[in-house]
Amino acid sequence: MRLNQYISSSGLCSRRKVDVLIKEGKVTVNGEQISLGHVISEGDRVEVNGLLIEAKENDIYLMLNKPPGVTCTAASQIEGNIIDFINYPERIFPVGRLDKQSEGLILLTNDGSIVNELLLEENNHEKDYIVTVDKKITAVFMEEMASGVEIYNPRKKENVRTKPCKVVQLDDTCFKITISQGLNRQIRRMCRRFQFTVTRLQRVRIKELPLGALALGQWRQLTEEEIAGLK
Repeated sequence: MRLNQYISSSGLCSRRKVDVLIKEGKVTVNGEQISLGHVISEGDRVEVNGLLIEAKENDIYLMLNKPPGVTCTAASQIEGNIIDFINYPERIFPVGRLDKQSEGLILLTNDGSIVNELLLEENNHEKDYIVTVDKKITAVFMEEMASGVEIYNPRKKENVRTKPCKVVQLDDTCFKITISQGLNRQIRRMCRRFQFTVTRLQRVRIKELPLGALALGQWRQLTEEEIAGLK
């Protein structure tokens, strides 16, 4: 197994971050600094900044129908964090985020190797959301949302234009939107651009994985077929 995959699968960080740590000389195998692309063997002692990296006995993949009010962070000092909410007996972390007010499908795992695959924007993975707004939807609103909207990106500290996306009206105040980006509070910011306020936001699909009939606040293990689909 490649070293960066071994370390990321422990849940410490992503493979991209591991590569940075290797370049910085912070990773050792059997006490020696190594180069990018290193392949480890059974019995090798891997350390990052002196911390021994233990191989996991098994990979964990969960899906949760997150209720509003739960914060998608593994930080134990944050009240209402998702790890305390799910109360799983082994160490896991959320893949990506749903903002605190939003609900729906979120994944939790101890496999850091899938994080980049699911979260990198250039991978163009689709996600479906059901959105309810505070007033009657218009045809112009639907058209403008689908064609791309200029919103503020707090990470870049500048306005950016969202990618064109699919938008389908469901009733007078509700629509489904399919996006492949994950900008901060993207859908809420898109709606606000047209003076609409989101009153409910629910994620119902990630790639080929639907939320299905999983009840709000409940979680389950992914099947082998679902795991393969994510990878």
